[in-house]
Amino acid sequence: MEFNLRQILSTSMVLFAIIDILGAIPVVIELRRKAGHIQSEKATIVAAVLMIIFLFAGETLLKVIGLDVESFAIAGSFVIFFIAMEMVLGLTIFKEGDAPETVSIVPLAFPLIAGAGTMTTLLSLKTEYATQNIIVGIMINMIFVYFVLKNTERLEKLFGKSGLNVLRKAFGIILLAIAIKLFRSNTHL
Repeated sequence: MEFNLRQILSTSMVLFAIIDILGAIPVVIELRRKAGHIQSEKATIVAAVLMIIFLFAGETLLKVIGLDVESFAIAGSFVIFFIAMEMVLGLTIFKEGDAPETVSIVPLAFPLIAGAGTMTTLLSLKTEYATQNIIVGIMINMIFVYFVLKNTERLEKLFGKSGLNVLRKAFGIILLAIAIKLFRSNTHL
């Protein structure tokens, strides 16, 4: 087992772009506003565990339950689509009910952080890089994700109410585009 700095950096950069936690800041703030509190540790740990499990057993797991990677990606695109619609139109689709603590798991840890794009990227990375280097890349990203989640209140104060509204709408449109791209590329439309 040999660690390769180039592979670790490449994996980290690819995952950083796919996870896009900086782009998800308005979503995280919105989820925190609805739920009252985001459990940063829980969301980060669950996302990391999901990614590592999927790295080792993703294709097999999907085959066992009769799914292919494309179907998985399409399902993730629908969840992202509805989150984007909430942001852009000010709708409330995801109702927290009696358990606001579940927001840290769904939709934050999955599918926002460890979503279909991240999972399919992990399967692609596995064909090119050593598993231990991918795991280090995942951990580097999870440290950054944790830092962002832990500091959403500070980031909210930095942007202000009107700045957040603009960011929420803009990133909602970006999320909508990502959802449509995921859907189109996996349905081949």
